[in-house]
Amino acid sequence: MALEWVVLSYAAGAEAIMLLLLTLPGLDPLRKGLITVTRNLLKPFLSIIPFCLFLLMDIYWKYETRPTCESSESCSPSEHLRHQKSIMKSQRNALLIACAIVFYWLLYSVTGLVVKVEQLNKRVEKLKAQD
Repeated sequence: MALEWVVLSYAAGAEAIMLLLLTLPGLDPLRKGLITVTRNLLKPFLSIIPFCLFLLMDIYWKYETRPTCESSESCSPSEHLRHQKSIMKSQRNALLIACAIVFYWLLYSVTGLVVKVEQLNKRVEKLKAQD
C-alpha cells in the first residue's frame, strides 16, 4: 500500500506547486501558460477525490481490525510499539488525504478567480481602447 501514498503525496505536491505559482506576484509573463496547464490538469486531478475516499476507507478498515493493546499485560512491548506506529502512520495518512483534497479545492477556486481577473482585465483594456 505504500505506492498509493507515494502517488497521493506527489499529486498533493504538484497541486501545491501549481497553487504557489498561480498566486506568486511577478509571474505575469508566465501566467497565461500556467493557467492553461492548470486548467488542463484539473480534470485528471479530480480523480484524487475518489482515490482519497478509497484510502480513507482503508485507514478505517485498519482501525477497525487492529489488535487491541489497552493494557501492558495484553501485548508484548514489540506488539505495543507496532500498534503505536500503526496509529501514527494512520494519522499521518489522514492528514495527507485532507491536504490533497484541500489543495485540489484551492487550486480549482484560485484558477477560476485568476481566469475571471484576466477576463476583467481584457474588458478594461478594451473599454480604454474604445475611449
